Amino acid sequence: MRELLISIAQGLVDDPSAVTVEEDAPNENGVVVFHLHVAPDDMGRVIGKQGRIAKAIRTVMRASANRKDAHVAVEID
Repeated sequence: MRELLISIAQGLVDDPSAVTVEEDAPNENGVVVFHLHVAPDDMGRVIGKQGRIAKAIRTVMRASANRKDAHVAVEID
């Protein structure tokens, strides 16, 4: 899951070396939260106009987690 998020983000940004992902332990509902960090100049590329790219990233991550019977959330920091 973490590798998928990293590969998606690195494909979108100008500085792929600045992409990092932190993973929280599952909360009481079993949701794993991934915190995506990118360079400040690339923040707009990851969020997209009106948040469309961020929404698409979250959708892909949820679909991937659903195949593994898991629950995930993605936060862009």
